[in-house]
Amino acid sequence: MIANNTAEKINQYEQEQQRPFGLRDKIAYLFGDFGNDFSFLFVSSFLLVFCTKVLGINGGVVGTIFMLSKFIDAFTDVGMGRIVDTAKPTKAGKYRPWILRMSFPIAISNALMWMYFIKDWSMTAKIAYIAVTYIVWGSFCYTGINIPYGSMASVISPEAKDRASLSTFRTMGALCAGLAINMIAPMFLYATDKLGNQVVVAERFTIVGIVFSILGLICHLLCYSLSTERVKVDISEKQANAPKQSFFGLMKSLVKNKALVSLILSTTLVLVASTMTTALRSYLFIDYFRNAKAMMLATLVNTAAMAGSSIFASKLAQKYGKKEVGCVGLALATVTLIALYFMRVTNITTYYALMFVNGIGFGIYSMYSWAYLTDVCDYQEMKNGKRDDATVYAIYSFFRKVGQALATGLGGFVLALIGYQSVATVQTAEVINRVYDVNILIPGLIYLAVLLVMLFTFPLNKKVVDEVTLKLKARRENAQ
Repeated sequence: MIANNTAEKINQYEQEQQRPFGLRDKIAYLFGDFGNDFSFLFVSSFLLVFCTKVLGINGGVVGTIFMLSKFIDAFTDVGMGRIVDTAKPTKAGKYRPWILRMSFPIAISNALMWMYFIKDWSMTAKIAYIAVTYIVWGSFCYTGINIPYGSMASVISPEAKDRASLSTFRTMGALCAGLAINMIAPMFLYATDKLGNQVVVAERFTIVGIVFSILGLICHLLCYSLSTERVKVDISEKQANAPKQSFFGLMKSLVKNKALVSLILSTTLVLVASTMTTALRSYLFIDYFRNAKAMMLATLVNTAAMAGSSIFASKLAQKYGKKEVGCVGLALATVTLIALYFMRVTNITTYYALMFVNGIGFGIYSMYSWAYLTDVCDYQEMKNGKRDDATVYAIYSFFRKVGQALATGLGGFVLALIGYQSVATVQTAEVINRVYDVNILIPGLIYLAVLLVMLFTFPLNKKVVDEVTLKLKARRENAQ
């Protein structure tokens, strides 16, 4: 009877008598993002290049495939969130088993996308192959592992400070993956012809794709084996048998959360900028700087800047607030990109220097990206009296995928719009200048828009976050 009167015992948990939260859990969570990005970042950075330069598919066609598949992916995110929410926990926990279950499918589906021998197929067959493998990888396999992974932070520890440290290690995992992928991959994927032009080596895409798939599998297995779920969520029989809320019902229930809506808008814009830039960065170095291997050092510079920002970002946030410090970082990133556009640099060292400053600014904002979501979950609990972490994460992930869909598709469309010829070894001077423009100016303007959204619509400044924390603490103490 008590169970029938209790929808969900979220605030009641038991600590497993194994070991306390510690470095092992942080490393496990880092490996989880590392494993995800061995496919996600590699796809984001090089699949457009593979499709246009190896397979000879028009950039606009590739953009259409990416966009349509990403919209499918966005809806499967919400579906996966509902599946995980309603599934009965096992001895291994509620979320960890999905990481084990999906680790092999995502590795296999990622490797299949990079088969160079299909370049000799008909254009229709090549387009169909890329469309099918990309949808299977992104809409099902990647979604199947990313949603449980992202939700798992809430059950590894009930402590806010522990969850904040998991967010930091997740960001560091992404940085490590970016460093490994964007430094190592160009060394193997590109070669220099007799005229000094950067050309792709088709068969190496397959080799690197398989190697990264294996490394991603290892990382996911480490994430599973090293992590522990400590928070136990008991679902009552009444809730388990209750009618499932529709997708649009979920949207309606969350749209009143101003903090969530603002964060979704800002995150969508950031993903449009970062995903499109990732897709087009190779063209900047191949065609504008004519030095594909310089991309490795650019990645190192950017990673060093973002990693360096993590040293003082946490202390600044504790003193001034995450929103306040994050906006300063966004302003710095915006100014450097606008400066790069008007300077139109041709000296790679100058480019590195300004992008280092840009990396510090954007790194400060990025370090808080997942912590913002935690604050939003607290804000949702304060308003509704219910902890909906998985639902909030699923809706948030949905719009992240929409942003990625817009950006990935936009990358291909932009290439077609500026007149980029995929089969040409050398582009015209006009097209080369346009490649520079779209890599620098578009993200700069988007960062400016994100800054305005965060400044004027995101309500969770330091004062509000502190008030929410105190109210929730008092509410939980009174409930005991």
